[in-house]
Amino acid sequence: MNRTLSWINPDDPLPPTQLALTPDEGANGLLAAGADLSSKRLLEAYQRGIFPWFSKGEPVLWWTPDPRMVLKIADFKISKSFSKTMRQALNDPKLEIRCDQDFEGVMRACAEARPGQSGTWISDPMIRSYCELHTQGLAHCVTVFRGSQPIGGLYCVAIGKMVFGESMFSRAPDGSKLALAALVGWLRSQGGLVIDCQQKTEHLASLGAQEIRRQEFESIVQDLTGRDTLAWSEVPVSKTDLVRLMHVAP
Repeated sequence: MNRTLSWINPDDPLPPTQLALTPDEGANGLLAAGADLSSKRLLEAYQRGIFPWFSKGEPVLWWTPDPRMVLKIADFKISKSFSKTMRQALNDPKLEIRCDQDFEGVMRACAEARPGQSGTWISDPMIRSYCELHTQGLAHCVTVFRGSQPIGGLYCVAIGKMVFGESMFSRAPDGSKLALAALVGWLRSQGGLVIDCQQKTEHLASLGAQEIRRQEFESIVQDLTGRDTLAWSEVPVSKTDLVRLMHVAP
C-alpha cells in the first residue's frame, strides 16, 4: 500500500526521519512537503540531517536520503591530474581563495544553467533564505578568484563542526574542485571531520565521498552540531591550506 506524504504547516515539527520514503517507493528520502524556509525551520532541519530540495512550482520538499553521501575529510582524494592543477594554483600569483565574499553572488553562480539542465532548484526564495542564514553565521561560501574574476566556488551550511555542502560552480577547469580542496584543507587543520554531500554522484565519489546509512549519519550530525563553532570569521581558506592537503611545499 502506498504511503501518504506528510504535509506540514508552519507550526508543525518535521516528522521522524523513519517515515521518509524509500528507494522502492520512488523518492529515496522524501520526508515531508509544505511549511516554510525560515531560518528557524532550516536550523531545525539541518540539525536533524534534513534538507530542502524542490523545483519551481512545487511546494517545499524535505529530504533525508538513506544511504547518505558524505565526504570524510581524511578520505579526500587528489588525482594526479588534479594534483597538477593544485600545483599550478599555488604558483599562480593572480589566484586567490576567499571566504564569505559575496555570498549571494556565489549562490546565483551555483544557480546558473548547466549543460543538459533546463532549470535550477536554487530559486529566489532559496537564495533569500540561505542569505539570512549567512547573516546569522550559519551559511558560508568559498570562492576561487583569478584576478577579480570568480572561477569556481561553493556554499554550505555550518552548525558547530558539521558542514553541509549545498552546491558548487565552476567557470574554469577544476574551479569548484579547488574551492572544495581549500575548504577540506582548512577543515583538516581545524579538526573538521565530515562534509555532508547529500546524494551520490560520480564526481563526489571520485573525490573520496562515500555512502553511509542514515542512522550513522544522524549520529554524526548530532555529535558535530553540538560542538564549538568553527572559526569562519578568521577567513579560513588560503593557499597554505592547499599545501597542507598536498603535504608539499609551494
